[in-house]
Amino acid sequence: MAFKGYDLIGDIHGCSETLRILLDRLGYRLERGVYRHPQRRVIFLGDIVDRGPHIRETYEIVRAMVEAGEAEIVIGNHEYNYLCYRTENPDKPGTFLREHTPRHQRIVQETLDQFANYQNDERDMLSWIMDMPLFIEKDDLRVVHACWHSTLIKRLQTQVPSCPRITKEFLYKSAVPNSFEFLVMDRLTRGTHLRLPNNEVMVSKDGFRRHFFRTKFWSREPQFMGDVVFQPDPLPEHIARTELTPADHIDLQHYGPEERALFIGHYWCEGEPKPVADNIACLDYSAVKYGKLVAYRFDGERELDSSKFVWVDVNAEFPRMPL
Repeated sequence: MAFKGYDLIGDIHGCSETLRILLDRLGYRLERGVYRHPQRRVIFLGDIVDRGPHIRETYEIVRAMVEAGEAEIVIGNHEYNYLCYRTENPDKPGTFLREHTPRHQRIVQETLDQFANYQNDERDMLSWIMDMPLFIEKDDLRVVHACWHSTLIKRLQTQVPSCPRITKEFLYKSAVPNSFEFLVMDRLTRGTHLRLPNNEVMVSKDGFRRHFFRTKFWSREPQFMGDVVFQPDPLPEHIARTELTPADHIDLQHYGPEERALFIGHYWCEGEPKPVADNIACLDYSAVKYGKLVAYRFDGERELDSSKFVWVDVNAEFPRMPL
């Protein structure tokens, strides 16, 4: 049968049972150990690890699909963080590219625990993560975990022969703050962000103290911080009304409406899935926090269509047991 299109799937975070339901809903069937569709392929948007109850099972489903040619995947910030957490720093023996602080350990603890008795599997997964591309670009769509940063991507394509994949040398350099490699990994997998004014600090819903807030990269002529915020936690009113400075504008990116369709994850959206711009869809709807695991059925359209989102509502379909 002729190939018809791609199904983009957002952040799974170890929710393998939810993933199985979503794949079934999209018409994929388990054949010879791999989910397959006669006319479609999946592109996963990254962040399959951390937080959820079945990380190993999720990894096995996704990897089997990728290796069978039934799917592709881009690296998410959680895969990148885990890789750095488990990779020794060659310049500082006994330390790791990502410091083993309580904050960092809290983020990766579920993955560490679930692979604790499967060290060979963990090594295989780390090698597989190293081979994940930073982005995917086809004739009619683009995929990146958090932000299509055109300036960094163009430089990456020009200067890094392995692009869109990284090398061990690139990984080591990415641990150096403000290096080119650091900026590439930070912006493409974590997105653009601005520092809160006057050294203010926000405590997010997940309990982390944050000096920055996440920003959208498709705003047209934004003037205030409230015009560019894109995260579950709203800005306090006085910050939302703060004017953007010239330096803020330099940090922000703009993905124009004339660009090809773009799919991202990462941002913990809420509510009913819909495009965030005519040509941009975010597919992270916090499945692991009893939100939704979301897919978009893409068939080459230039303007994305709200009716083409497909999802599993975790809160409704996996009701929590009363305490």
